[in-house]
Amino acid sequence: MSNLLPVEVIVKKIHLIRDEKVMLDYDLAELYGVEVKQLKRQVRRNIERFPADFMFELTVAEEKMLRRQFGTLKRGAHSKYLSYAFTEHGILMLSSVLNSERAVKINIQIMRTFTQMRRMMLSYKDLKEKIEKMESKYDKQFRIVFTALKQLLEPKPVPQQRKMGF
Repeated sequence: MSNLLPVEVIVKKIHLIRDEKVMLDYDLAELYGVEVKQLKRQVRRNIERFPADFMFELTVAEEKMLRRQFGTLKRGAHSKYLSYAFTEHGILMLSSVLNSERAVKINIQIMRTFTQMRRMMLSYKDLKEKIEKMESKYDKQFRIVFTALKQLLEPKPVPQQRKMGF
């Protein structure tokens, strides 16, 4: 089956919120080719299919943080309602709620992307373990190299935003 979207497009729409990899309702609606309000309506009509570990509504603070990350918004570009965040299982459940052929195909691509990301994370863990084993074998001359490699493999902390104004 041919891919409708490049993997990079899907990966850019996956966010880490509350220590979960999630996709937001407006990104999913764009990928599925439906309006956000239609997607939300279908979710609300079938809310029993979306427990808290499948989907959650963002808080006001989380929504503001995301908007800061995305930069300046055009007037009317985003809903006045809080967004829904869907975990991998929630996205899978969306395919049963949205009955379009495009939604099913896009869902397959999203699931494959999540699987690829999991594989990459496992390979990073393996690489980190191998480096630690090598570090214990070799002497102190290579400590600088091992420290640099560890820093490359560690996720960078997100700096705190300074408040603007007085």
